[in-house]
Amino acid sequence: MTDTAPDAGSDPIIAALQRAYAASFELELSKGSERNRGIVAIADAIEAQIPAILEANTLDLEASREMAVSELILDWLKLTPERLTETVELLRQLVDLTDPLQRVSNAPYQLSAYQSYYQRMPLGVISLIHEAFPELGAIAAGLCLKTGNSLMIRGCGDGSNSNQLISQIMQIALADAGFPAGCVESVSSEQGCTVQKLVTQDRYLNLVIPYGRPSLIQQVVQQATAPVLRTTMGNCYMYLSPTGDHDLAHWIITDSHRYEPDAVNAVEKVLISPDQKPSSLIGLFKSLQDGGFRLKGDTELVKEFPEHLDPTRGTEWRSSYLDRVVAFRIVDDLSAAIALINRSSGGHADCIVTESYQESRQFATEIDSALVYVNSSPRFSRHPQGSDSVFLGMSNQKGNHRGLIGLESFTTVKQVVQGDGRI
Repeated sequence: MTDTAPDAGSDPIIAALQRAYAASFELELSKGSERNRGIVAIADAIEAQIPAILEANTLDLEASREMAVSELILDWLKLTPERLTETVELLRQLVDLTDPLQRVSNAPYQLSAYQSYYQRMPLGVISLIHEAFPELGAIAAGLCLKTGNSLMIRGCGDGSNSNQLISQIMQIALADAGFPAGCVESVSSEQGCTVQKLVTQDRYLNLVIPYGRPSLIQQVVQQATAPVLRTTMGNCYMYLSPTGDHDLAHWIITDSHRYEPDAVNAVEKVLISPDQKPSSLIGLFKSLQDGGFRLKGDTELVKEFPEHLDPTRGTEWRSSYLDRVVAFRIVDDLSAAIALINRSSGGHADCIVTESYQESRQFATEIDSALVYVNSSPRFSRHPQGSDSVFLGMSNQKGNHRGLIGLESFTTVKQVVQGDGRI
């Protein structure tokens, strides 16, 4: 049973939210096969419209260059046939996954003498606020449909043509497939929809997901009255133990930077002990520089290796570069490395290179991050090899949604108590 919504009047933002709110109740009651049909419709429509999307994206890129938008945002904004094809493939992979709303689990506690279990259910209306990344709206739409949620998309600025066209393509595809209006809605600054106006609509919104630079995430967190799922990218740390293999360290760093286009789990800071051999470090520095990395270091390392490292500023250790930049710093030992990482990293994916089991266990136990990697690359993929899910991004906040943002992040649980009619 839905609440009676207040009259939207002439406000297109409230009207869009009301449509999404109404659609969420229909989606919650729909079958998994029906929701899969909607995802297929979106995938087919986007695939058929790739040339038109690229044309709209070219207009966005030209306008952004005229406005001297940063190279980082231009990289995020620039669509390619490969990026759009990958988006279509991700949507098709979602269809093959089991229905998350059919999952039940034992309740962690029982009520009275009755049988009790948990049932997965949708959140309701989810809003994605993203900076560039035009294809992200389609990926979020697939995740929302799969989990029975409606989606409100709010792109930020530079990708207006791309965002609008992709949203229109999805809306037409869903309407043609018989879905109610409001399953996917899109609003923009051109309509007068500021970030603050959207994120304070907790009357309709059940979750807000901001995706972009730290400044956008912080703005949403500070202004929102609706629940927020913070995303994060970059500023991942590695500790290179004296027993660690330098070739492995090189591979982990370079592999983590094989992102297209967002540096979610890129290793940007490397902590080393004073016991590292200078010759081994020089070999690591040279191989990274040959691979196109710019290297930086603390005062002690810059003094010892001035031809390889540029100096860092104190604030850099807590912030992300989101580029092919890696900074090195000397720490006394593993405990000092752990303390520094817990203070300064992004808190979502940190790693260690070591041959010591004791060191690996200490690192895994004491690091306060969502994911810990031991002798393994943290490179982020929206559909990693061998995985049975699709991921939107990473979250560093503690709670139910920490870590990889997948289908479960778009759902909640209700506890069902099954009695037999007797008191």
